[in-house]
Amino acid sequence: MMQRFSCPFCGPRDETEFFYGGEAGNERPEPAEETTAKQWARYLHMENNVKGPAREIWVHLTCGEFFVMERDTVTHEVHASEAFRGDRT
Repeated sequence: MMQRFSCPFCGPRDETEFFYGGEAGNERPEPAEETTAKQWARYLHMENNVKGPAREIWVHLTCGEFFVMERDTVTHEVHASEAFRGDRT
């Protein structure tokens, strides 16, 4: 069964129009010149993989806009979608 996600810019659309961008709040290690390989690998590859409510970054491929989606990773129920403002929400 196909899911419907709601883009804050375009409204509800089929899940095939969206791409997962990672957990919201994943802080990029800075300054770059002082970042170790281990810190960079953790930033790129390690996720909390929470079971239940999660905040995630998604992009709507049709309009190209990024947004934060709050959804339950167990039930797949979407609780909210909001424009991504780049403030590491």
